[in-house]
Amino acid sequence: MNRAVGIFAVLLIIALPLSLLAGRVWIDPATTPNSTLILMELRLPRSLLAIVIGAGLGAAGAAMQGYLRNPLADPGLFGIAPGAALGAVVALWFGYAASPYLLPLFALIGAGGAMGLLALIAGRTGGIALFTLAGLMVASLAGALTALAISLAPNAFAMSEIVLWLNGALTDRSWREVWVATPLIVLGIGVLAASSKSLDALTLGNDVARSLGVNPAKLLWLLIAGVGLTVGASVAVAGIIGFVGLIVPHLVRPLTDRRPSQLLLPSALAGALLVLVADSVVRVLPLVTELRLGIALSLLGAPFFLWLLLRMRRGAL
Repeated sequence: MNRAVGIFAVLLIIALPLSLLAGRVWIDPATTPNSTLILMELRLPRSLLAIVIGAGLGAAGAAMQGYLRNPLADPGLFGIAPGAALGAVVALWFGYAASPYLLPLFALIGAGGAMGLLALIAGRTGGIALFTLAGLMVASLAGALTALAISLAPNAFAMSEIVLWLNGALTDRSWREVWVATPLIVLGIGVLAASSKSLDALTLGNDVARSLGVNPAKLLWLLIAGVGLTVGASVAVAGIIGFVGLIVPHLVRPLTDRRPSQLLLPSALAGALLVLVADSVVRVLPLVTELRLGIALSLLGAPFFLWLLLRMRRGAL
């Protein structure tokens, strides 16, 4: 773990100052007018938010893959991201987004509702199969309600705002979003870290894990809470940013001993690095309008997912 943590920590330290300078207009602190104001009020909160969100999504993906023992698992399977998105869409639909804290609040309520449904359906047994099906059901229901809200949007402006927000971006984010998301995501990563030893035991099989004192229901509650906090807070301030939780653990795993407990922190750092670099790239692309971060990561993640499927197929053969 130390090697992986060191590698990604150093890369993150290098990438952060570069991200502050990068943009459609590159900042030269010595010559650019109002450079301090631009850096402190525009670039720095956006970069810090990218780091926090990436860390949360990376850690959630590592925990999810460890729990399901499936390298193709993604935090989106929990249904919490679609639930948070539904809450935000409701706020946009009714025009509550004009208030600075109502949209994140509605998104967090949506994430909490998805967490409650998961706990109600699968929280007592702790069964992986039931939990997976419950997550898919919640995701499907939230997606259908979101599509219904878009189709019944009261006007074209509301529809445009909903579609743009769902694509995920860090454009125009400020210190307010940093203060909203950071405590929740840090708490969520802490909850996931508390489950890491149980996830290690689970790799030996359900029966062995129980014999080592793992309580499946308690472990599931920890994962629901941890992923709910990290993913819910991320969606609340930035919209849906996919594939980070899928890509990052695969990049990090060869640098560790592959135990879930040794994968969480490096995945958090690598996730932070991935989102920070991706956000810097979308800022400097010579396009008429800035490419949405969620779209950029989907364009990266979809081929990566296909590559994983082909590799697993060759391994099976």
